[in-house]
Amino acid sequence: MSVIIDLPILKLITDASIIVQGVLAILVLVSLKSWWHIMLKSAAIRKAKFQTDECERILPFLGDPNNQDNDQTQNRRRLDHSGALKRIIDAGQIEFNKTKLAFANKGGGDASHMVDSARRAMQIAYQREMDVLESDLAFLASVGSVSPYVGLFGTVWGIMNAFVGLSNAQQTTLAAVAPGIAEALVATAVGLFAAIPAVLAYNRLTNEADRLAMRFECGIEEFANDLQRKSR
Repeated sequence: MSVIIDLPILKLITDASIIVQGVLAILVLVSLKSWWHIMLKSAAIRKAKFQTDECERILPFLGDPNNQDNDQTQNRRRLDHSGALKRIIDAGQIEFNKTKLAFANKGGGDASHMVDSARRAMQIAYQREMDVLESDLAFLASVGSVSPYVGLFGTVWGIMNAFVGLSNAQQTTLAAVAPGIAEALVATAVGLFAAIPAVLAYNRLTNEADRLAMRFECGIEEFANDLQRKSR
């Protein structure tokens, strides 16, 4: 004769111990926050990729003497909204102009020093842009690595309560131990539900941020070479 035990998920949660309910609440809040960061960071990286595409298309033509003046003006207007790479390039151009002016006031200077100064300024701007781009990724990594263990804590606590209840029961049946084990498994499931999307999002967003970083570094070197040619 088989015994059918009805264990609704919501009833398991409401009947669970305070410790298990606290674990579940923490995991749900962490999961919601991680999804919020995933959406915001995905949108930010998508915008950064689009802006970098615009900047890479326009920059090679800005210094081309064969372009018409109206084309150059239109390109500069489009470039005003080209994001991180444009800000990095601007930092190098501003530093180059400052160093060039300082050398001019002193009666001249080495062009390589001006380019090196511009490259350092671009590296500083690059680090700042990457810090913004990679913000909150550490939170996703923490959620992905810690959430299963938090869920496991709830699992251990639930199983422990189940065996304590079983030891106090006059008759040992599946019905006596099933609720405790079931609430323990719910904690494990919620921990995995919080961890898996965070890990997947962290890997994908980190890869896309690294690809953008490589494009920024290429842009820095290209602009430094352009400054080197112009300063000769």
